[in-house]
Amino acid sequence: MLLPLFEERGEARLVLTKRPETMPSHRGEIAFPGGKIEPGDRDARDAALREAEEEIGLRRDEVEVLAALPTIGTVVGPFMISPFVGVTDGRPAITADSREVDRVFDVPISELLADGVYREERWAWDREGVERSMEFYELEGETVWGATARILTGFLAQLVGVPASTDWGFG
Repeated sequence: MLLPLFEERGEARLVLTKRPETMPSHRGEIAFPGGKIEPGDRDARDAALREAEEEIGLRRDEVEVLAALPTIGTVVGPFMISPFVGVTDGRPAITADSREVDRVFDVPISELLADGVYREERWAWDREGVERSMEFYELEGETVWGATARILTGFLAQLVGVPASTDWGFG
C-alpha cells in the first residue's frame, strides 16, 4: 500500500482513492492505492509501487519512497498490510483505473489534523463482545475508516511526533 504525498502551494497533500461499489470487498470505501504481492514483485514495496501505477497511473519512477510504516493486520480476514510513504515532485498525473478505483482525490494534511475531522468509536468485533477502537476521518463528502484510518492515524502521529494509540496488531 502506498501513501502518495505531494506539495502544492506550500501545503503537503495526500492522495486517496474511492473503491467502486462493484468490488467484491470494501465496496465504496476510501483507501490508499495498494493490493497483494504478486509473482514478479520483489517485495511489499515493489508491490505498492506497482499497484499505485495500475490503480491510479502513478508512475513508479516518479515516486521517492521515504519510509515504511508498521505492518498492520486487518480486523476482518487474515490480511497483513505493509504501507509505504512516497512523495512526488509536485502534483502527480493521475489516471484512475475504473475497474479498481471509482475516483481519486487528495486532501491537505492540515485538513486531516484539523479539529473535528478525527473521531473514535468502540465496536464489538466478536461473539464475546470484545471491543476495539474504530477510527474515522470525516472529510468533505467522504468518511475514511477501517484499516485506512488506522494507517492514516499512525502516519499522522509519526508526522507530528506523537505516539500513536492505535492497536496495530489486530491480527
